Amino acid sequence: MSQSAADLLITGCTVLVHDDNEQIAFQEDATIAVRDGVIVSVTTGDTTPAPPPAPTPPPAPTTRRTEHIDARGQVALPGLVNCHTHASMVALRGLAEDLPTEEWFNEVVWPVEVNLTERDVELGARLACAEMIRGGVTCFADHYFAMDAVAAVVAECGMRAHLGQAYFSSQGPQGREESLEFALRHRGGADGRITTALAPHAPYTVTDADLAATAELAHEHGLPVHLHAAENRDQAEAGLARHGVTPVEVLDRTGLLDTDLLIAHGTGILDRDLPVLGRAGGRVAVASAPRGYLKFAWPTTTPVRALRALGIPVGLATDGAASNNSLDVWESMALTALVQKSTEGDPRWLTSRQALHHATVQSAQAVGLGDRVGRITAGMRADLVLVDLSGPHTQPVHDLAATLVHSARASDVTTTIVDGRVLMRDRELLTIDVPAVVGELNRRLPALVDRGHGKRIQEYGA
Repeated sequence: MSQSAADLLITGCTVLVHDDNEQIAFQEDATIAVRDGVIVSVTTGDTTPAPPPAPTPPPAPTTRRTEHIDARGQVALPGLVNCHTHASMVALRGLAEDLPTEEWFNEVVWPVEVNLTERDVELGARLACAEMIRGGVTCFADHYFAMDAVAAVVAECGMRAHLGQAYFSSQGPQGREESLEFALRHRGGADGRITTALAPHAPYTVTDADLAATAELAHEHGLPVHLHAAENRDQAEAGLARHGVTPVEVLDRTGLLDTDLLIAHGTGILDRDLPVLGRAGGRVAVASAPRGYLKFAWPTTTPVRALRALGIPVGLATDGAASNNSLDVWESMALTALVQKSTEGDPRWLTSRQALHHATVQSAQAVGLGDRVGRITAGMRADLVLVDLSGPHTQPVHDLAATLVHSARASDVTTTIVDGRVLMRDRELLTIDVPAVVGELNRRLPALVDRGHGKRIQEYGA
């Protein structure tokens, strides 16, 4: 297909590409042509736009106008994927600070979440999507309540999302049934931009019987599963002490490791868990959100090196902004590299190129979208971002990968595109009215954060 047949043409950029072995490289002076939301070509060479043609009669109604973005001096990357978050929890950002995990849950967050209304969830999702679009995130995996509202926001604002309605066993069978109904109702929604998953909360809040039933439903309906497991070392050790099994072993005996499973966090994965995960046959992925682990002072982090040795994709995540204070996947990428170096005692792991691979290919694989997004190449959906590296904090550029991972910031993203639609151009959000969202959300906060009722939606205990 010729460039003239494209409906979006991005010219003059340096583009991050992957070869057949998924090794990262950069092509300079590139042109990316997009049609109907799909990348049709990535070429290099003279990208100077041709002079305008002589006046011609008005085109026929079926003729498309090509939108052109002059990206000279910018880098084009696959859009970042936030592999595990609770988007609407931006409404609780900064509410529970400097607390141990158990107190954070039981004394603040779970009592406040009793108050959540669908409108609170909707407004939180709008604000979260605005933050993620501005930070170069084109897709997010969300695990929360009132998810019909989140799906509506995704459809309207243009992002891509992998959504699951969370449930606890304390809700009875209704919670599991609603999680399934949501997944079936919204699967393939928003013109294919929404994928769905079953979303039991965690092995410590969902019984083995419910986890096994979820695995059966996943097989019956062809759905993946997204849950928290082995979040921290305390959970793993408590499982061994009380039941003689780790959380990962619970996933195995309930059949969840035989589904397409996304595990959030996994900082409590033990050495004995690795062979169990390895036998899962490549159906498991893990999402790592290192900022929250540092903030909670957890003693371990996601064992990225060991998981990669097993062929398990490790995607990057932020968790919810109530614990992480941010939905900045750019920061997650840098922290993943730094924390892994410190944990492994090896400055050669993770390299900047490896970190970019986690942020692109592996993150897309983690949410089951590796055949659609995560790479800029012909045939993939046009989810990509442009990054301006002209600022003083990114100059000079000796190693482009290192500059992107360790010097660039989310605020250096100038343009965000999902499915060929421009959601932000030159730092201007085009699909979300942030002041209106913030104004209404602030008016609702007193009722939302009230804890005088003395209730909580669940009890946390490792």
